[in-house]
Amino acid sequence: MAEGLKIDQKHGKSRVRVARVWRKVAGVGDVIVEWNVAVSLFSDCLPAYTSADNSAIVATDSMKNTVYAKAKECTEVISAERFAVLLGRHFTSYYPLVTAAVVNIVEKPWDRVAVDGRPHSHGFKLGSERHTTEVKVEKSGAISITSGIEGLSLLKTTQSGFERFVRDRFTLLPETRERMMATEVTAFWRYPFAHVSDIPGKPFCFTNMYLDVKTVLADTFFGPPVEGVYSPSVQNTLYLMAKAVLNRFADIASVQLRMPNIHFLPVNLSSKDNPNMVKFADDVYLPTDEPHGTIEATVSRTMSRM
Repeated sequence: MAEGLKIDQKHGKSRVRVARVWRKVAGVGDVIVEWNVAVSLFSDCLPAYTSADNSAIVATDSMKNTVYAKAKECTEVISAERFAVLLGRHFTSYYPLVTAAVVNIVEKPWDRVAVDGRPHSHGFKLGSERHTTEVKVEKSGAISITSGIEGLSLLKTTQSGFERFVRDRFTLLPETRERMMATEVTAFWRYPFAHVSDIPGKPFCFTNMYLDVKTVLADTFFGPPVEGVYSPSVQNTLYLMAKAVLNRFADIASVQLRMPNIHFLPVNLSSKDNPNMVKFADDVYLPTDEPHGTIEATVSRTMSRM
């Protein structure tokens, strides 16, 4: 409290871009990660706001330089999640006045290329979807870890419909059992680890978990490779995707999905002489992403805290 006023504050450094290369990793070749790191510190530096006393402030320049120094110290390949935990533990233990740290990382998707059918030892191409994580570490060692994926674009040309929805005088949308289905998935999943000591050691790998979750989300969306799976709504498909992740991975406590319904509108043209003639039927579309429906939900285990 200050002068009868309450101040909730934190400060940090955002958009710290760092790339780390590990050379000649056994059985793999070179490995590269590119991270966009944001750090927020919760600390007892109220006098900086109320009395112009900066003696308790950790400079954001120090935070930025710490990211690079800690990346250098990682002599073995490390996931974004474990790097975020490492940073959070450093800030909360090294600075006495820091009570908690939140570290957000977005990983740029550099994928290894194949040449003549063989993985290249040091060649990479930029992918699309991004691996994200948010880690909060408290001085006590309490921790929360949320990982995610952004920009996962999925589309199927059939096996989708939308029927028996609420109709009123504002409804123009026709019912259908045949439509395109496209979305750009944003997903977040929370791990159940409550303390830094709960985080499993090797062979548990956050990066592999991210890749496996991405595969389960996509496979559930598409269904079997030939016949696919019918989607009666984006809502139902979203739920089945989240449930599949929870059923597959015991180390995930909850899944949050946001799936905009990106529309491909059938183009139907009539002629002047025959206004009832449809020139195109379910094969020519007008792609449009504005406006679009937005469907989102969080699916949790019964005892989950999220």
